[in-house]
Amino acid sequence: MLTLINVGTPLERPAAIAAENHVVIGVSDIAASRDGHVLPAEEHVARVLDFIRAWPREKPLVIHCYAGISRSTAAAYIAACALAPERDEAAIAEALRAASPSATPNPLFVAIADRMLGRDGRMVAAIARIGRGADAFEGTPFSLALA
Repeated sequence: MLTLINVGTPLERPAAIAAENHVVIGVSDIAASRDGHVLPAEEHVARVLDFIRAWPREKPLVIHCYAGISRSTAAAYIAACALAPERDEAAIAEALRAASPSATPNPLFVAIADRMLGRDGRMVAAIARIGRGADAFEGTPFSLALA
């Protein structure tokens, strides 16, 4: 389980998830610096990439954030791009939109991952093409296939 949440937010790991199978990344859902918040940075994306690359794939990977709309959808998109490097970024973005109408992946997370994965701006462009998701207070759980 991968948790992306503001630093200091109370969090209880489900008992069914072993501590070594849970990573918490303390980062705010922002794309520009704001006082009192943690701006997504390369170190956060690196931790996402490290965790998903170490995932053994025998069981589902759960990625969540506070509302399930921005940080977690960015991480799911990043995971799909990283674990299927041959797959087209636009196809992954379209699959994300089909799976989650409210998905609005954090653009800074995506831009950092795009650079780190050597996707030459294609991830950023694909997310821009699907645009902002439908207005929602919280996202609905969804599944995003890697292939």
